[in-house]
Amino acid sequence: MLFLSIALMYACRKDEIKPEEAKITFAIPSNFPAPAYNFEDNQLTNAGFALGKKLFYDARLSADKSVSCGSCHQQFAAFANLDHKVSHGVNNCQGKRNAPPLFNLAWQKAFFWDGGVKNIETSPLNAITDACEMGTDIEAIIAFLKSTAPYPDLFKQAFGSTDINSQRILKSITQFTAVLVSGNSKYDRVMRKESGATFTSDELAGYNLFKEKCSSCHTEPFFTDFSYRSNGLDLVSADEGRSHITGVNADFGTFRVPTLRNIEYTGPYMHDGRFYSLDEVLEHYNSGVKASANLDSKLKNGIPLNASEKEQIKAFLKTLTDNEFIKNTLYNES
Repeated sequence: MLFLSIALMYACRKDEIKPEEAKITFAIPSNFPAPAYNFEDNQLTNAGFALGKKLFYDARLSADKSVSCGSCHQQFAAFANLDHKVSHGVNNCQGKRNAPPLFNLAWQKAFFWDGGVKNIETSPLNAITDACEMGTDIEAIIAFLKSTAPYPDLFKQAFGSTDINSQRILKSITQFTAVLVSGNSKYDRVMRKESGATFTSDELAGYNLFKEKCSSCHTEPFFTDFSYRSNGLDLVSADEGRSHITGVNADFGTFRVPTLRNIEYTGPYMHDGRFYSLDEVLEHYNSGVKASANLDSKLKNGIPLNASEKEQIKAFLKTLTDNEFIKNTLYNES
């Protein structure tokens, strides 16, 4: 069952995007709550989506024309950065945090590992201006777009005039990123009691273990409660986490609880990408949790797991893979 209803075709040339008339719609999976972002002030259109997608994949927007949003957010990795511990930006600069996956953003009220941005529409500004990401500024991008075909025509199609400004750039990117909905994994089909959808015995055992040991932080259906916690890492990267935003000592070393959806494809894991496998992640919780002043109280004794339990939890976690989302050609660079 498709819950993201997009009927859209593109022309073959990269410099020419011609959406067909079939209308893009944003639909909520039946096992999801209402989103925080609803396009009320950013009308979703085929032309707006197509423009946002083109901007998302255009490396010419970066300072050295080498990096796009899509460089660190790759569709085949559920819009995370496969096998990269941290983001790689202009001039081969390496950041200090792992690039998180991009999907179900319309349900988020804060963004990034530290929650430093509260609005989905302004979130791209962080990557645009960061010296280790795109290394530029919005005014430089506006000047480039105004002088580069077919952008003036694309903005006219999307917004009714050739005027290009920061608000239109950010709204169009949001029309692309906010419709990246992942809600059709095996888990979802089982929860919706769709015909033929059942867990295997290992998956069911893993689900029960997950609910017992993990769900207080990785809450269904998003598999995150969107909170910020210290999960017992040794913080070798010296990243202070959320306290950089809040200035509160109790937030030192805390980071947003990440979603576990599509986790099979979003490694490496943790805010600094230190773990390359789910086995390493599970062993961290089993034996590697480090005591600290801000350690989450639920982890003071770790999460004891034997070998069989680890395999069962992994079997369940793989039911959170949404292949329909990952392979949806509407999201491809074209």
